[in-house]
Amino acid sequence: MDQNPYHVPVMVDEVVEMLRPVDPRLIIDATYGGGGHSRALLDAFPNLSIVALDRDPEAIARGPAEPRLRLIRSNFASLEQIAAEICKGSGSGTPVSPCIDGSLFDIGVSSHQLDEPERGFSYRRRGPIDMRMDRDAELGAGAIVNEWPVDDVADILWRYGEERMARRIARAIVAARPIHDTTHLADVVKAAVPAAARRRKHPARKVFQAIRIAVNNELDSLRLGLEAAIRWTRPGGRVLVISYHSLEDRIVKRRFAAGTEGCVCPPDFPVCTCGRVAELRSPVHKPVRPSADEVAANPRARSALLRMAEKAER
Repeated sequence: MDQNPYHVPVMVDEVVEMLRPVDPRLIIDATYGGGGHSRALLDAFPNLSIVALDRDPEAIARGPAEPRLRLIRSNFASLEQIAAEICKGSGSGTPVSPCIDGSLFDIGVSSHQLDEPERGFSYRRRGPIDMRMDRDAELGAGAIVNEWPVDDVADILWRYGEERMARRIARAIVAARPIHDTTHLADVVKAAVPAAARRRKHPARKVFQAIRIAVNNELDSLRLGLEAAIRWTRPGGRVLVISYHSLEDRIVKRRFAAGTEGCVCPPDFPVCTCGRVAELRSPVHKPVRPSADEVAANPRARSALLRMAEKAER
């Protein structure tokens, strides 16, 4: 096994088992990363083909020459257009019908991105204040940290980091400008919070999360990608999402719950007049968490939650 893997995938066995009842022929891996989930799925299902997306060109460049794997450099926010083209080419009829057996989203930053100081994702390693998953993107974290007004900085720290001391930290960031690197930023945040807050988790953790989410527009991308995955999944197919913090999980939980809601007529109506039919069903009602053994082997898996929904027959 690679002693320094590009990315350690989370809950691989659980992902494979959730897709086994589908006997999939076509899966979209919306967050390819190091390809761990895709490799496991290709090994488990001999007749499977995978279309894998990643916005990071390094992840795409490392992909293997595998005839059953098609790699596309793209943000999964563009999944609507990609899935439409895939299904159009599958001969599934006119107008184009959903043709995807399963979709997998492993949301967030990869192990490789965290471990490379020059990517600027980690508050524990000195590097440029960057945090772009796609290095061709215009907005980098440096612009937020060193150029944005204090109100805008405070807003993203609260909205994307759920940071209670967002305004206090934002003021400290603005006062310390120019901030030169990631450890400098982490030190500014640490100095801005009370000593009691420093004794728990590193005070820069939520700040780096918030800035990264803003730079990569992660939550809006998740909404768009999830909507497209649901739309282009065939009846009986499944959509799986692994999330790592409450903001992501809330989006997934609410969308899956909304999709499983059928008739909304008052209970005393003798017949349904709303015509609403559930588009999803939930064979697994609660999120799946990694095992204790997996967390011990890969501590970054600790916060992972895996949710799954199945496209309903209509």
